[in-house]
Amino acid sequence: MTGRMRAIEIRGFGGPEVLVPGERPVPAPGAGEILVRVAAAGVNRPDVAQRQGVYPPPPGASDIPGLEIAGEVVACGRGVTRWQPGEQVAALVTGGGYAEFCLAHEEHALPVPASLSATEAAAIPETLFTVWHNVVERGRLRAGEWLLVHGGASGIGTMAIQLGRARGARVIVTAGSPARCAACLALGAERAVDHRSEDFVAAVREATGGHGADVILDMVGGSYLARNLDAAAVEGRIAQIAMLGGAKAEIPLFMLMVKRLTLTGSTLRPRSVADKAAMARAIAVEVWPLVAQGRIRPVIDRVLPLAEAAEAHRHMESGSHVGKIVLSCG
Repeated sequence: MTGRMRAIEIRGFGGPEVLVPGERPVPAPGAGEILVRVAAAGVNRPDVAQRQGVYPPPPGASDIPGLEIAGEVVACGRGVTRWQPGEQVAALVTGGGYAEFCLAHEEHALPVPASLSATEAAAIPETLFTVWHNVVERGRLRAGEWLLVHGGASGIGTMAIQLGRARGARVIVTAGSPARCAACLALGAERAVDHRSEDFVAAVREATGGHGADVILDMVGGSYLARNLDAAAVEGRIAQIAMLGGAKAEIPLFMLMVKRLTLTGSTLRPRSVADKAAMARAIAVEVWPLVAQGRIRPVIDRVLPLAEAAEAHRHMESGSHVGKIVLSCG
């Protein structure tokens, strides 16, 4: 395809106002890539970090923000065998989602189930890949275990509650208001801790009968890290996926040793094509049938037009959303 497309550009690092509608050439798919006409794109915290200048795109990635999309395949690059033009896909991308057209690697796309709208499909890939890899693959969550999710009302959090429950875990969350706690309980969390008025360590001990959390998914960092060690069960696993509360922390190493804890973490965007393809294959087998059945479904907080990307970022940074914010590109 040729021609130009609408896209959201980052014109200088700073607040949401630096997100400005512009025009770009429609990208051409390379080997192993598909070109998707974007119906909707999810908004995520890494997009905010990129806009602020602290999370640059990896080499070769588009400078247009947006890490997850859903839409129609309109062209295929050399060697593509998984998809044909006209098929509907949801895809994890390394950038470029805030636009009318976006490139995706063929192995990082999944078919949109008939049970989902394009808006819902676009709200899944970034959160599901992140939760799957950190809670299941790195955290090794097993049925009957306790999962503690910080930021339970976020897009990541709402997905983690559902995936944890689907895999037979018992879920505790932290959230920042009674309303957000209530939303988490409605999704299946057994205990929701308002971190503004409660101590999550004490709440976890009480809820688990002193056992502690077997797996902890943390996007806060900073002072939460030492408290996570305190809240963790013996042989517990803590997966760090962000550092909204600070990039540095001091931890009691003796507690790490005595409890035989595992502290791990990951970032998704810079991972290799092969790594993400492996995650996609596992998700296709283990989780996508649950999505098709409606047992796992994204929570949509707000849908805004592509041109209002700045407002979408303002809403995300307000901390008042429950679930995902999505941009409509149709």
